[in-house]
Amino acid sequence: MKCKPMFVAVALSAAVSGAFAASDTVMVGGQAMYPSKDIVDNAVNSADHTTLVAAVKAAGLVDTLKSPGPFTVFAPTNEAFAALPAGTVDTLVKPENKATLTSILTYHVIPGRYDFRKLDQAIKA
Repeated sequence: MKCKPMFVAVALSAAVSGAFAASDTVMVGGQAMYPSKDIVDNAVNSADHTTLVAAVKAAGLVDTLKSPGPFTVFAPTNEAFAALPAGTVDTLVKPENKATLTSILTYHVIPGRYDFRKLDQAIKA
């Protein structure tokens, strides 16, 4: 999968069906990301990802990201969306641009549960 280098992103990982220790809870955007919640529910709790949540809803990807994973989402922050040319997000969330938005967002999702160490190892391999 490709990653757009202009996006400031954090990786949100969750496995809907997995049971993880409470110590697996991490902080993203000042909010706890709970392993007992799916990616969408965790992103909704992050003040830094409100634009992403709106885009996921507009693309119709909520059910996909709530399905059994695990998935890792390279989640662009509101700051990253704000760095796009003016009007880009407003244009992408229009119903007639759903296919384009879906394509862009799915480039930010990979199968599996990756943290920094696992990502670093995969990049080096």
